[in-house]
Amino acid sequence: MRLLVIATLLFVQHIFGNTPFWGQTGHRVVGEVASENIKNSTKRKIEKLLDGQSLAMVATYADEIKSDKRYRSFSPWHYVNFPFDKKYTEVTPSEDGDIITGIEKCISVLKDENATNDDKVFYLKMLIHLVGDLHQPLHVGRAEDKGGNDIQVRWFGDGSNLHRVWDSDMIDSYGMSYTELSENLPKYSKTQRKIIVNGSILDWAEESQNLAIKVYESAEVGEKLGYNYMYDHFSTVQEQLKKGGLRLAKILDDIF
Repeated sequence: MRLLVIATLLFVQHIFGNTPFWGQTGHRVVGEVASENIKNSTKRKIEKLLDGQSLAMVATYADEIKSDKRYRSFSPWHYVNFPFDKKYTEVTPSEDGDIITGIEKCISVLKDENATNDDKVFYLKMLIHLVGDLHQPLHVGRAEDKGGNDIQVRWFGDGSNLHRVWDSDMIDSYGMSYTELSENLPKYSKTQRKIIVNGSILDWAEESQNLAIKVYESAEVGEKLGYNYMYDHFSTVQEQLKKGGLRLAKILDDIF
């Protein structure tokens, strides 16, 4: 099964280039954390809209549709690239869209009273996924190396790349299901949670970019990564998954 997952990841990266994503487990963790933190009124409205499907289960939808050419235009929504010495507002946004404009579009449709039910379902699924993507640091990485996809490394002796290490290698090596991992993420106080969900999508993107700078400094091309790398960096993965879920919950409560 693990080999099948890795093969699937490699195939998708080959087809879509710079359209990286948390692995399935990571996205489901974000959805699960959000589900545990949304208001009951929000949960009821979402359950009705998704016909009973959980946030965790639909969290991978935006990756699953990548094999369908009809959705190819949504591929740029999974990431954003802008210079590390600039703010997003200081550069010209991509004409193809990016994760910032994608999230904003999703929120706009979900708040639109005239939007069709089908559109709301589609953009809700996209929103759940994209907020997760925003918290994987290399989704706000450098365009020239496809967010770390071109930085080849070894992971416990197997060929990988820096992006995949952060997407799924560390999470897979941890060996927990998405529910187990969700239950073992950092515990924050009420005050800490308020601080985490404060700010805007742009603030969170810049936060991820600052982490991306550190990720780029964490490994060199061809480096052999393993236990020491996990020890140094997996806590950051856990923190980002938790933040993504808490912030997604905040966005959903604001919408519904």
